[in-house]
Amino acid sequence: MSKDNSSGSECPPDKIIFDADRGEYICTETGEVIEERIVDQGPEWRAFTPEEKEKRSRVGGPLNQTIHDRGLSTLIDWKDKDAIGRNLDPKRRLEVLRWRKWQIRARIQSSIDRNLAQAMNELERISNLLGLPKSVKDEGALIYRKAVEKGLVRGRSIESVVAAAIYASCRRMKIARTLDEIAQYTKANRKEVARCYRLLLRELNVDVPVSDPKDYVTRIGSLLGLSGASMKLAAEILEKAKNVGLTAGKDPAGLAAAAIYIAALLNEERRTQKEIAQVAGVTEVTVRNRYKELIQELKIEIQNQ
Repeated sequence: MSKDNSSGSECPPDKIIFDADRGEYICTETGEVIEERIVDQGPEWRAFTPEEKEKRSRVGGPLNQTIHDRGLSTLIDWKDKDAIGRNLDPKRRLEVLRWRKWQIRARIQSSIDRNLAQAMNELERISNLLGLPKSVKDEGALIYRKAVEKGLVRGRSIESVVAAAIYASCRRMKIARTLDEIAQYTKANRKEVARCYRLLLRELNVDVPVSDPKDYVTRIGSLLGLSGASMKLAAEILEKAKNVGLTAGKDPAGLAAAAIYIAALLNEERRTQKEIAQVAGVTEVTVRNRYKELIQELKIEIQNQ
């Protein structure tokens, strides 16, 4: 922490530090105390362990985009105990039950609140089924909130718009998930989810990078139980294909599957085209066609097929 030198001292600004224990600004070069008796803006309590700090802290958790009210509202828990930890008597318990019921109702008041509450539950369900990290959930929730603010959800299935937001989030975070994978966990069909996805891109100006086939390599390779060497080789094959313009306009999952197939053959970790196609979510014909293109254009020699 540094301070502007306004006291006439010759100490360079980058040599001024703040001593929190003494409440002083000190020059590390000359040892001069530039300012003292600074008011401490921190908490009035002290803690020497993480447990003590957590126990004494009086602030709540960070904002959570995946909760409809961002986690700002209070909750009455179901422990039925008072502040000291004693069990409540039956009369008091009924009273607290009544408070809890009204608290839950008060959290969801407007139609937008109800929409967000339902959508966030749906987003959590689909994300958990796909095994997506929290960063992707948060980004998906943010995209959906923008769609609600712009009125894009009106007249459309909440499930479809949520699925589209998750797909957009995966694309932004470079998490390899196809539209088919996401759509299979919804009641809506792929076409409806794709339509909502295009709507989000158009209306919200969401910046989505072009899918890179290399993003799919690690996931497909892991599911097939391939070695790191094979996955690295597949990524190198895709990089060469990109440099010669083979990847333009082609399904990234199909290209990744073909590169994985070639790498597995070269490293003698043979997997059938059918196995790879099932894991990648493409057809065997796609794997076969992309495989032929790659070995012909990149002049890859495959022995003992």
